[in-house]
Amino acid sequence: MIALAEPDISGNELEYLRQCVETNFVSSVGPFVSIFEEAFAQFVGTPYAVAVSNGTAAIHMALILAGVGPGDEVIVSDFTFAASGNPIFYQGGRPILVDSEFDTWNLDPDLVVEELDKRARLGQPMPKVVLAVHILGYPARIEAIVDACYRHGVWLIEDAAEALGASYTEGPLKGKQVGTIGRIGCFSFNGNKIMTTGGGGMLVTADEKLAQKAKHLTTQAKLPGYAYFHNEVGYNYRLTNLAAGLGVAQLERLDLFLKKKGRIAKTYDAAFKEVEGLRCPPRPSGLAPTFWLYSVLLACRWESPLQQLLGKGIQTRPLWTALHLMPPYKGASLLGSGKISEELCTLGLSLPCSTNLSERDQQTVIEAVINLSML
Repeated sequence: MIALAEPDISGNELEYLRQCVETNFVSSVGPFVSIFEEAFAQFVGTPYAVAVSNGTAAIHMALILAGVGPGDEVIVSDFTFAASGNPIFYQGGRPILVDSEFDTWNLDPDLVVEELDKRARLGQPMPKVVLAVHILGYPARIEAIVDACYRHGVWLIEDAAEALGASYTEGPLKGKQVGTIGRIGCFSFNGNKIMTTGGGGMLVTADEKLAQKAKHLTTQAKLPGYAYFHNEVGYNYRLTNLAAGLGVAQLERLDLFLKKKGRIAKTYDAAFKEVEGLRCPPRPSGLAPTFWLYSVLLACRWESPLQQLLGKGIQTRPLWTALHLMPPYKGASLLGSGKISEELCTLGLSLPCSTNLSERDQQTVIEAVINLSML
């Protein structure tokens, strides 16, 4: 089976895990946690990083820090993995879903800005947070959202779980990586991400007080000292030293992983650009994606092509079901028609793009896709 996106753990991972075991630092106390946080902050270009147990925990903590509580509204992408929106419910909040734009497949910034400006004009309450998701390795166009959030006093939080290393190459955000623009950025290191800790996540911010608060809350809000004294409700969200050891080893080769992802995407682009009934992923100007998952849009629903490719030993995956189509989000407000996010989840299919994908296996995938009976 040619895997969709499997991890490459052929660097210093075993050595660092050995060090964790030999020193008995296998839990959330240990040197690799702080090493990982510092190295990660330096890589993305932000002053502070707080390692957490997974990407969902990072988003949940970000919403807590933003003060989201019962009844508070949070604007979030409609076309995204459910983990982007579910933490809103953890806090008793109400999601406002935003349809996508075809230029990036990310949330439509015009819809967000229009909603904030309209509320200001009518004197209506503002949402507490705009949670902008950078999907599939593609930066969302958030320049105008940044300005609107600043004007209207709304928190901007970035879900960069799928886009580590992606950046902006033009405009006011030129040179900045995703996750470093809003008040807080959230990342994931799940097993299928560009780099992995087996699970794990990271919360980044330029605000020292927010970083300190995040560290406090993610370690059960325990105050320093021998007494087990907790001054508020905390969470068991810290990353283990074992996982952080994996993260340090992966981060050492992240630049190489990103280059490999770029080469894989370039090869697919060249092979598919003239194929009728197939649309390559977007290539908007001013954005430097990282191609976490190489995903195409077909001329038909994804079910039959997926089965055909699976029969040839090729693992693929459909894109997520739009949030507004699923029971937990029934009745949620939707900005836009939802038609674009519905088209993406109906026609989208992700192809094998592991960083260790061989040229031979990629050619096998290309031939199989070109010969799909539905195209």
